[in-house]
Amino acid sequence: MDLEAIEKVYRRYAPAYDLYFGALFQPGRRGVIERMRCRPGERILEVGVGTGLSLPLYPHHVQVTGIDLSREMLARAHERKARLHLDHVAALRCMDAEDMQFPDDSFDKVVAMYVVSVAPNPARLVEEMRRVCAPGGELYIVNHFHNTSPAIAALERLMAPFSKLMGFRPDLSLEQFIRDTGLEVIEKAAVNLFGYWTLLRARNNKPRRASEAQKATATADERR
Repeated sequence: MDLEAIEKVYRRYAPAYDLYFGALFQPGRRGVIERMRCRPGERILEVGVGTGLSLPLYPHHVQVTGIDLSREMLARAHERKARLHLDHVAALRCMDAEDMQFPDDSFDKVVAMYVVSVAPNPARLVEEMRRVCAPGGELYIVNHFHNTSPAIAALERLMAPFSKLMGFRPDLSLEQFIRDTGLEVIEKAAVNLFGYWTLLRARNNKPRRASEAQKATATADERR
C-alpha cells in the first residue's frame, strides 16, 4: 500500500461507497461510537472519515473533526454534514493520517474505522493517533484482521497480492499489529456480519511530558 494507490482506489470507490459499504459496516460504526461513551464537550477525531457515514451517529454534545486522504470521499462527507445539519462536526480536512497537522494532545478520543489495513504504515498511524490524543484519553479501532479459520486465512493470503487494487490489506495480523504498535488494549469485540471485523478499545499509554509529570507530582505532594 502507498498513498498514490490509496488515493486512486478511493477516487474510484467514492461515488458508490455508501451503497457498497454503508449498511455492511454500519453496525461496527455504531458499536464503536456507543463504546466511546462520549461526554459533553469532548473533542473527537475520526481518522479516515470517508464519506461521513458515521457522523450522524455521534451525540451532538461533542465536537467531531474528521480527516481523510481522499478529496472525493471528503466532498461527500461535506455534503452529508450540510444536508443533515450536523453542527457538531467542527471540521473535515484532507490530511495524511500518518503525518497529522494537529498539535499534541488535541483530542480526548481518537477513532479509526476501517483504516488500519489501508494505511501504508499501521504502526506510524497509531503513533500519530497516540500523539494527538490527550494523556489518559482512549483510542478506538475497527478493522478486519487476518482470520483464524485456516480456509479463510488461505483465501486472504491469495488476495494479498491484489492489495493495491482493492485498497486494503486482507491479511493483516492482529497479534503482530498489537506488538508493533504497543497498544494497551482494554476491550476487544467482534462486530459486523459473522463477527468478521474486530473492535479494539485501547488506553492512550503515551508517556506524559516532563512538565505534566512534575505538575502531577506537585499536586500529589500537596494532598499529602
